[in-house]
Amino acid sequence: MSKVKVIKITKKGQITVPAEYRKKLKNNVVEVYIEDEKLVIKPVQELGGILHQYAMKDKPIDKIMEMENKIASKALLDRYEDNS
Repeated sequence: MSKVKVIKITKKGQITVPAEYRKKLKNNVVEVYIEDEKLVIKPVQELGGILHQYAMKDKPIDKIMEMENKIASKALLDRYEDNS
């Protein structure tokens, strides 16, 4: 077992994973879950496997990018209108 480190959770729920642990993960995308009252942080081996349910296989990339731009624009407008 590795040396135990004590780290603080910020007000925004963030933690800093010590550098020596990040190097061992060899990955900057992780799964986080609770198991037997423990917080488990596990490197994601294949990102596509997790995101496959969101894939748009029937649309060309330019159409997907167009949709993303429209969604982002709407989100910004909605946020601006909410703060007015």
